[in-house]
Amino acid sequence: MVVRKRLSFLVVCVVCSITLIRSAGGELTKEEFNRLHKLLQPSPDEPWRTIPWKITLLDAQRTAAEQRKPIFIWAMDGHPLGCT
Repeated sequence: MVVRKRLSFLVVCVVCSITLIRSAGGELTKEEFNRLHKLLQPSPDEPWRTIPWKITLLDAQRTAAEQRKPIFIWAMDGHPLGCT
């Protein structure tokens, strides 16, 4: 929930920034884009970044068997932002 709130806030900030730049008569420069892009990147200490995610089920299965741990699978269908 906290991640979703932060992401929503950042999206609003970017939209407002772009709107202000365009209303001031200027174009979005590459430097401004890079600054905004860097601002939107999640910090390295976010809790979800510390999880050793596996991309494929076979990799997860192999690692789980080696460590004798269960597998948590997050699966969903539809739009990733819940806009279905």
